[in-house]
Amino acid sequence: MAYIKPNNYEISKTRKYKKDIGRRENMSYNAKSDCYTRHNGRVLTKQNVQSRKTKAGYNREITIYSGDCTGCHFKGFCIKGNNCKTPIEERNKVLHVSKYMEEQRQACLMRLTSPFGTQLRMNRSIQVEGSFANIKEDMGLRRYSRRGKENVLTESIIVALAYNISRFDRRVKAGRTGLHLYDLKQQPDFIIYTVII
Repeated sequence: MAYIKPNNYEISKTRKYKKDIGRRENMSYNAKSDCYTRHNGRVLTKQNVQSRKTKAGYNREITIYSGDCTGCHFKGFCIKGNNCKTPIEERNKVLHVSKYMEEQRQACLMRLTSPFGTQLRMNRSIQVEGSFANIKEDMGLRRYSRRGKENVLTESIIVALAYNISRFDRRVKAGRTGLHLYDLKQQPDFIIYTVII
């Protein structure tokens, strides 16, 4: 199972992202009629389904939704793309949605926000980033002494082995050999006291 953050994970938590009425994530979706309802109540209906091939050779199905935007006061906030030759008054809102990708993204988000996913993210932030600092400062590896991809790869593997052995030695001496993941800190239960004067 993947516990990797999507590329928009951090920005999706911001207030600006949540208030952007042009984003599909901020529109309500009706699965029964397969349509999106916008901020002002106008509906984007399914128009077409296209099959596209990515540069990597992966075939994906894209569902295209569109709706009439004539006389809409929110058109400037909803429709993006200032480089389009068509004036904004003549344009309509169009959404391109990959339903399979959306299902995978929702499943990944559920895994990330689960207690185990939160624990993995916390452990990665405290374990991985410090390793590079230790290798650069403590072990003194500021630049490679060899040239060529194979030689650099070999030197990287040797440095990683040396770092792992020294880390394992510290764990054995401290008696922490069975601990792989640190536990999340539990929030204390607050007790509210009422003072009667």
